Amino acid sequence: MKIQYLAAAFLIGASVSASAAIGTMRSNAVGELAAYCAPQSSTNHPSLVFMPDGQSYLVRSDDHRSLIVKDIASDKEINTLFDVTHTRETTLPDFEGFILSPDASKIIVWRNSEAIYRRSSTAEYYVYEVRSRILKPLSTEHPRQSVPVFSPDSRMVAFVADNNIYAAKLDYGTEVAVTTDGAPGKIINGATDWAYEEEFSVTSLIAWAPDNLTLCYVKFDESQVPIYTLPIYAGTCNPDEKYELYPGIWSYKYPVAGATNSTVTLHSYDVETRKTKQIELPSGSGYYIPRIAYGPQPSQLMVATLNRDQNRYEIFCSNPKSTVTKSVYVEESKAWIEPEAYEQLHFGSNSFVVASSSDGYTRFKEFSYTGSPLKTITKPDCDATAYYGSDELGNHYFQAAAPTPMERTVYRLDRKGTYTAVSAEEGTTNASFAPGCRYMLKNYSSIKNVPVYSLCKADGKVIRVLEDNKAFESKVAALLPQKEFIKVPGGDGVEMNGYIVKPRDFNPSKKYPVIMSQYSGPGSQQVLNRWSFDWEAYFASKGFIIICVDGRGTGGRGTAYRTAVYKNLGHYETIDQIAAARYAATLPYVDGSKIGIYGWSFGGYETLMAASADNSPYAAAVSVAPVTDWRFYDSIYTERYMLTPQQNERGYSDGSAIGRALHLACPLLIMYGTADDNVHPANSLQYVSTLQSAGILCDMFVFPQKNHSINGCNARQVVYARMLSFFEEKLK
Repeated sequence: MKIQYLAAAFLIGASVSASAAIGTMRSNAVGELAAYCAPQSSTNHPSLVFMPDGQSYLVRSDDHRSLIVKDIASDKEINTLFDVTHTRETTLPDFEGFILSPDASKIIVWRNSEAIYRRSSTAEYYVYEVRSRILKPLSTEHPRQSVPVFSPDSRMVAFVADNNIYAAKLDYGTEVAVTTDGAPGKIINGATDWAYEEEFSVTSLIAWAPDNLTLCYVKFDESQVPIYTLPIYAGTCNPDEKYELYPGIWSYKYPVAGATNSTVTLHSYDVETRKTKQIELPSGSGYYIPRIAYGPQPSQLMVATLNRDQNRYEIFCSNPKSTVTKSVYVEESKAWIEPEAYEQLHFGSNSFVVASSSDGYTRFKEFSYTGSPLKTITKPDCDATAYYGSDELGNHYFQAAAPTPMERTVYRLDRKGTYTAVSAEEGTTNASFAPGCRYMLKNYSSIKNVPVYSLCKADGKVIRVLEDNKAFESKVAALLPQKEFIKVPGGDGVEMNGYIVKPRDFNPSKKYPVIMSQYSGPGSQQVLNRWSFDWEAYFASKGFIIICVDGRGTGGRGTAYRTAVYKNLGHYETIDQIAAARYAATLPYVDGSKIGIYGWSFGGYETLMAASADNSPYAAAVSVAPVTDWRFYDSIYTERYMLTPQQNERGYSDGSAIGRALHLACPLLIMYGTADDNVHPANSLQYVSTLQSAGILCDMFVFPQKNHSINGCNARQVVYARMLSFFEEKLK
């Protein structure tokens, strides 16, 4: 409407120039929002890698040209392990990242990386020998490689190029083809397909045996997986001129719910004989293989598997030489197996640790390699969230959602069974431990405290603060809103955790419009006692109150709360978000007739569901990159919570935002990127088409060549600026 109005004004001779008219369409918010979006809104954080000795660490110089080793206890610089100005044979101007070999005798560095999907990339990799200072390309046969993996003795590197695995023998400067059948769109060896990368958070399934004589890997046959195609435009953010006049296409394998997935098989390669064997898993047990790793012995290849329904999890111990395979752990669920089961899987020298949700909370449990249970590590009556390892004294270190579900605390469990909090601060503490677990890098923050990074002893005693972010805190002090936690009555009598963000100059006698912000996805958690500085602070400065509530299905509160949504996505989440909005309307400083809802991705889906519910209380809704029907989304994620459409037809129908689109009860703004390989543009387009066919209007804003994150060239600021203008128009 505004564009049509401006064009008409120009045609009838209005006394403004075309450039001035266009200028009125620009929002000052785009520029102002830069301070609330990355990188300006990001706090500083040290980037370090602990050395294998557990007594020192490695840091990259600010100019990305050298790697420096420092002593943990004294902070003294021990030596420069790598410097691009002091290499032999090959010279580089700088490097993007590095991988340290197990014995620290070699380093892999890379440059000129190019993204494949969200987590994966190819790059130009180089191997540096510390003692000789010789730097060589990882491969002379393949200019770009991915997922390089050192052998335990640091003398070989396995990598993937053109969907095949190669083994570079560094002592001899040779490389051997481990596989030869890799082909785009058909066979992937060692690396993972789109669905595994996105939903199992894994880009490589390659494992070296402890004796360096065997290389095991997973092969993907994606030849029967349906192809998905997205248009490519030139765009103006890093434009590609070859698509200026005629758009191109980008195609890749993407299995929607119920469609054919990649077939995965497990294989071993003998380094000496160069022979390959397939390791057969028991029938029906290896539909998904999200992780492989070795135990302490060459005969202990540990294989984590899931059935397609993702409610049966089994770990096998396989001997790659004989291919004899034994089951050592089984867990079955009435809902789904939590991703932590394989994401937090840890294999030690004498035992392995697995995250189990079989008894009401996610807990870490220790087993022998024969499958005998040893101990439960996690603090009782709370969800375990991260396992860090154990020390030589038998102490285990882990993180849990305690003392409240909104906090994260690092604990130690000693051999006597005593739990001790080694991070006593109220808020959120994350940690990474050095080998041997004598030291840790601690990251602490809360809603009132910026992130502080400290090197600590394992008992939590601070050795030194590496980054306190005081400068950042001073910079944003005048921009911070009021933020506090609240308890919110939900549907069916459930009490929910929430937070409320108020303007700095909040006046309790005024009536404010409210934006309900939520994500709502299974296992997610937005209401956490941690630092954040983003669009919510800016919107509060413009006179909005923002309220966020974690309804049923979200994490940190045990299995029952989390799995209430099983096979019924969109049902309880909607009940709880509407209950939260109705609670907000009762607050004396809230205008109950001016409540909006916003969400991105799953949050965008829930926005549409809540805004089209029969009793929807919203006056406006903004949905970014939403799933609009679970039949459109990928198989692994969707089936984890919904099974297949063939198994759960009613759940898919009841949970379809498109299915209830004609009940949309408020003005809607929908936004998406045309290059979104995760939640495809078809989701938004089909939803809008449904509205159009019924004569229902909505607003739409499209980001050419942007993916699911909609980043780069001010795009994120534009998302929030458009959202702000929409809510200002509809709620003020």
